Amino acid sequence: MPVYEATATAPVNIACIKYWGKRDTSLILPTNSSLSVTLDQDHLRSTTTSRADASFEKGDRLWLNGTEENIKEGGRLAVCIKELRGWRREMEEKDGGLPKLSSWPLRIASYNNFPTAAGLASSASGLAALVASLAQLYELPQTPSELSRIARQGSGSACRSLFGGFVAWREGKLADGSDSLAEEVAPRDHWPEMHALICVVSDAKKGTSSTSGMQRTVETSPLLQHRLKVVPDRMEKISKAILEKDFDTFAQITMADSNQFHAVCLDTSPPIFYLNDVSRSLIALIEELNRAALLTTGHLVAAYTFDAGPNCVIYALEPTMRLIISTVNRFFPQEGQFPDPFGLFEGQSMEETALLNGFNGGVIRTGGWEKGAVKSLIHTRVGDGPRRLGKEESLLKEDGTPKTLA
Repeated sequence: MPVYEATATAPVNIACIKYWGKRDTSLILPTNSSLSVTLDQDHLRSTTTSRADASFEKGDRLWLNGTEENIKEGGRLAVCIKELRGWRREMEEKDGGLPKLSSWPLRIASYNNFPTAAGLASSASGLAALVASLAQLYELPQTPSELSRIARQGSGSACRSLFGGFVAWREGKLADGSDSLAEEVAPRDHWPEMHALICVVSDAKKGTSSTSGMQRTVETSPLLQHRLKVVPDRMEKISKAILEKDFDTFAQITMADSNQFHAVCLDTSPPIFYLNDVSRSLIALIEELNRAALLTTGHLVAAYTFDAGPNCVIYALEPTMRLIISTVNRFFPQEGQFPDPFGLFEGQSMEETALLNGFNGGVIRTGGWEKGAVKSLIHTRVGDGPRRLGKEESLLKEDGTPKTLA
């Protein structure tokens, strides 16, 4: 008997123009367009195996990181599975020779190689991996943009994780959401020098989920209405900056949009606090680095951005990453060893790297932060879209249960 199974990975994406607010909560249609950078799956990824088998007990089952999750009727997972099944069923109706995979129960296992729900876009990569895996299993002909409409209904930002490089999620105008989808702005190899440093301030589950937080903002924040007026211009300018490899403009817009997003959270009633003292101190550090860099070179060297959580993502070009990492580590020392995946500090310790000329360490609290205030540093770069893995990478045993349980 043939085994009908597919395993796919999908990347994390971190937005430069934030998605925050829905105009339709059931279809997950956003109040504004957004734009993100896809990060390298060699460092951050979700992996999902999907298998269809007529011998499975009736009903679909899914495990996330080894723990079984309930696929609620009408819930986001169920909606994604139903839509993809529907496309497969249409293929089977047109071609009677195809196996009737759409009528068989599914067994799905998914793993993240990073903390779930800690502000590292785990739901985005997870839902994108689910959609990519099922699309491969069902051999669907739809384009990544068409698949992104399905991923969007599972987790809004997931639609952007179906592409590599630099990705826009167009808000769309149609009530049915058919024009609310993701598109590639530029591929990874257009600007491969774009790197990112993730400062993991907390790997705990956040207090206010994105879903509930953004709807409170839509209902109560007057500032959100102003934000919706400025985002279209930002989308246009940052897309142009990416195409022209203009880091100064990219950085200015990325930081401005992150700050406005968190201002809107504070303007929500009751206010939503995603940043903490360590987060704000990291902002001060990057602002000071940029001030000193402007004086010496006339250019910015880094851009911070924060999603719905305290973790800081710093975008910078590859030649400046050594300076960025060593400066962060000087004021936010690590308890463990920095992994250094790109070999920036081979033969030399971080402490030996000098501060940027003119940098004022007084912007950080005296003596710096205690070890562990930033739990870990993850150095990565712009990456590719979903990958297809071989059978040997399957997460499922022969009986359809996960190889690893929590």
